[in-house]
Amino acid sequence: MSECPHIAELPRPEPQPLTDTCPECLVAGSHPVQVRLCLVCGHVGCCDSSPHRHASAHFHETAHPVMRAFEPGRPWRWCFVDGSIV
Repeated sequence: MSECPHIAELPRPEPQPLTDTCPECLVAGSHPVQVRLCLVCGHVGCCDSSPHRHASAHFHETAHPVMRAFEPGRPWRWCFVDGSIV
């Protein structure tokens, strides 16, 4: 893991999740493989292993750079801008 400049720009404390699963998947009738939490706004989106890749779509729509695993016990974060685990 490495530090990236986007970590310092994140709100503290991190935002509360807006939902408990990917709302776009619910609307589409799809099931996410795993979900990610946007650390800027609290959006919950499905991972890139899911059919619709809503977490990545959220980044492309908003430019919110960092998400983390939403599952308990998985503390890693992903920076879309740097393309790395942080």
